[in-house]
Amino acid sequence: MLTFTIRRLLFAIPTLLFIALVIFMLLELAPGDPMANVPLTVPAEVKEQMRQALGLGEPVHIRFWKWIVQFFWIEPLNVFDHMFGTTFAEGKLRIISWQNRAPVFITIAERIPQTLWVVGTSYVVAILIAIPVGIYSAYKQYSVFDQAGTFVTMIGFSVPPFFSGVLVIIIFAVQLRWFPSIYDTRLVVDSWDSFGMQVRQMFLPVMVLALQITSQLSRFMRASMLDNLNQDYVRTARAKGLREKTVVLVHVLRNSMIPVVTVIALGVPAIFGGAIITEQVFKVNGIGQLLITAIQANDLPMVQTLTFIFAVLIVLFNLIADVLYGILDPRIRYD
Repeated sequence: MLTFTIRRLLFAIPTLLFIALVIFMLLELAPGDPMANVPLTVPAEVKEQMRQALGLGEPVHIRFWKWIVQFFWIEPLNVFDHMFGTTFAEGKLRIISWQNRAPVFITIAERIPQTLWVVGTSYVVAILIAIPVGIYSAYKQYSVFDQAGTFVTMIGFSVPPFFSGVLVIIIFAVQLRWFPSIYDTRLVVDSWDSFGMQVRQMFLPVMVLALQITSQLSRFMRASMLDNLNQDYVRTARAKGLREKTVVLVHVLRNSMIPVVTVIALGVPAIFGGAIITEQVFKVNGIGQLLITAIQANDLPMVQTLTFIFAVLIVLFNLIADVLYGILDPRIRYD
């Protein structure tokens, strides 16, 4: 397993470099001027000096190489300096946002907690609901519970977040006044009262995201369980006199989790992308809204960095899914 993991990590390096090159070249073709937000009274020669200071006067391959060095070396050094009080990255040019003229990673670090509060919670809630629902729906196939679960999941999977988000705001925030419709990012959780307020403002966006994730995961869990419940090893386990609970929750569940692990692992980067719409609906000042505002402001360094971070997450969780295969399925041996 260790050899396989190291081999996959080494293979991920050229993969990420190629993805970075594609993202960089695509954004290089996009229209945008970092001086667009500069006042008109600024002389043209000053604007040109500012462009040169941002490195825009250099060839494309030089700028790409500098961005790679900044992303993989200078920014991690800044994190190390911040954690341990060293000065390894002092004086080195970081990735600068065209919009606010601040380091990109500082802005991202400020937004990540808001996204993790909503996205992380919704994903955990969805997994905790979807797996038991999928197991019970498969075991009680065509029962009232299974039919109701199928109906709810079809609705949850079919309705887009921009519609379900507005719908729950109208029902629970406007009509019933149970929850706030706008997420207050300035709220500091330092007491039980503030924690209760945080839970209340998280409820609607978490519900919208969790409904969509639960609908997908529960269908995969149900289909995988149904496929394994009819296998010969299940009949053999029952013939040996094992309890039904042991057969279903130990033997069948372990084999059924193998394809579901892929959906769960690969869904983590996808839900960050899907949260862009939800964050816009509920005004959550997270990574999704940051990406939208960066696109609208032609802030190419910010867009490029966020997009590449999503790509890194996809490659990372692909690796995690492959490693979990070997843990769940004893027939798989990587070494």
